[in-house]
Amino acid sequence: MHRSDPAAPPTPLVLLPLPRLGILGGGQLAKMTAAAAAKLGCEVIVLERQEDFPAQSVDTHALIGDWNDPALVARLAALVDVVTLENEFVELAALAAVDERCLFPTRATLAQVQDKLLQKTTFAAAGLPLPRFADAPTREAVRRFGFPCVLKRRRNGYDGKGNATVRHAGELESAWRALDGDHASLYVEEFCDFERELATIVTRAIDGSEARYPVVESVQREHICHHTVAPAALAPAQAAEASAIAARAVAAVGGVGSFGMELFLARDGRLLVNEIAPRVHNSGHYTIEACACSQFENHVRAVLGLPLGSAELVAPAAAMVNLLGFGDGSGVPCGLADALRVAGANVHVYGKSRSSRGRKMGHVTALGRNAQEALATAQRAANCIRFGGEA
Repeated sequence: MHRSDPAAPPTPLVLLPLPRLGILGGGQLAKMTAAAAAKLGCEVIVLERQEDFPAQSVDTHALIGDWNDPALVARLAALVDVVTLENEFVELAALAAVDERCLFPTRATLAQVQDKLLQKTTFAAAGLPLPRFADAPTREAVRRFGFPCVLKRRRNGYDGKGNATVRHAGELESAWRALDGDHASLYVEEFCDFERELATIVTRAIDGSEARYPVVESVQREHICHHTVAPAALAPAQAAEASAIAARAVAAVGGVGSFGMELFLARDGRLLVNEIAPRVHNSGHYTIEACACSQFENHVRAVLGLPLGSAELVAPAAAMVNLLGFGDGSGVPCGLADALRVAGANVHVYGKSRSSRGRKMGHVTALGRNAQEALATAQRAANCIRFGGEA
């Protein structure tokens, strides 16, 4: 495995005549994508900001430096056939260094997704069901919109970061300050009194063909996904509607690759779009063991122009439990041996060097005759493992 400092002269690479995939970012999503690419004989080159990163165990080569540096992105692009990314926060100016025919998702797609107000506007134009929303350049705009509402940053929000629920006018000032509304661009959404949160993965190929994964139920605590179960307990027509909405959303932004789609099931039975992630997604980690072709392999297939694989479940049900950090400390898991003794549990440790509270350190998946059985198995193994914090 090679590492390159952007300040040093380029290191000559001896590359085999295999497909070469470049990934911007080296976290757990890059790690699982690289593992899927290796299965197909691909070389993988990662551009990551720091030396120590999860994907280093499976990449072929790495460039170390800022993924928002156009020169470094251009250097990556020169070494590979296709560039993809594991997060949607890379600056569009940096991506201008990549030939649009070799970048997936494209800059046009990312431009529509990175700004969440524009994302919602695009979805509204496509006729997708959404909570009511509006631009919020001022506090007065929020007051006119009405309460309760959710105030959100237009860019760079994830896992609940960049969001604030405003139940009444008295909470507006603190929410505005928390989100730095005097400097950051915000928008406002209707507060959705949902019954459940749903998610699904849609992989869309360059030619527009697609693979739709099962709709899952996603259980959140403190804005972080704790577990998912597949398939979600929905009527067949409702599941089909959620899947169709997700596919229309991916098509609306011209997506290529695996996209994560989050939806609300409102208490009145309506399905509403929450948001889209232009990349492989935490809600689809179960697909590694549970589906004929995982979201990661299908992402690689899509961006390389290869035929998509089946998204069908290989068992009646599956579940995934996230392994979250308990506090600051080492990234080495305690209790791994005990977790591995749980029959039917598939343990994934991401290899992050440090833990912090709520940080995603790994996940456990399990298959079952029903969702409850699968979740019980995955949770039993997850309960054995601890990252950081007091015992």
